[in-house]
Amino acid sequence: MDEVPLAGRLAVYGLQYVLAVYAGAVAVPLILASAAGFPEDQLVYLINADLFACGVATLIQTVGICFLGIGLPLIQGVTFASVTPMILIWGVYGLQGIYGAAIVAGVLTFLVSPYFSRLLRFFPQVVTGSIITIIGISLLPVAVRWAGGGDPEAEGFGSPGNIALALAVLLLILAIYRFFSDFVSRIAILFGLILVTDIAMIFGITDFSGVAEASWLGVTTPFYFGLPTFHLSPII
Repeated sequence: MDEVPLAGRLAVYGLQYVLAVYAGAVAVPLILASAAGFPEDQLVYLINADLFACGVATLIQTVGICFLGIGLPLIQGVTFASVTPMILIWGVYGLQGIYGAAIVAGVLTFLVSPYFSRLLRFFPQVVTGSIITIIGISLLPVAVRWAGGGDPEAEGFGSPGNIALALAVLLLILAIYRFFSDFVSRIAILFGLILVTDIAMIFGITDFSGVAEASWLGVTTPFYFGLPTFHLSPII
């Protein structure tokens, strides 16, 4: 628990963690924007706002502000449990309704959190384990869509090449984790991402043109999508 790896290893572990959490953080706005039919510029802005909020929350959790923050080296990401409610809220109240519900729910959760530890006895391992399993199973369709290419409407969705690439990622990570040393096995996910991205580049699957065209600096401005609205049903 109190082990402090060498600086080089710590940097590699941190890079792997950032990349893994990044994928989970951007997935939620991607799914929401896809369901809402957002144009590309709004999708990019939504992702940037998402990452900005994750960064602020991460600093609060790791560094701490007054009595806030747990002081542990972790990245605050986005929960997939919110995807379905957000899509349903968007269908009736729009994105402003989602923001309003999230703000009020966040405040209420903050106020309740000091007393939540008294309820932990009602959440034994069989309960928490079952919840985590259900969340994992509910995310399987997302993984399957990504393995097929991400966009079910695209012409090449579900092609053998897309499936083979996804399978290569999985097999490489498992092989590295199983057959290499302790340090290398711990960064199996990072190696899998790098190696298969290189393979995709060789076969011309990747497209980095958007990176070259993007500006070096961007600012996430408040209320880009409008002022939040507050409705009882989404908040509950």
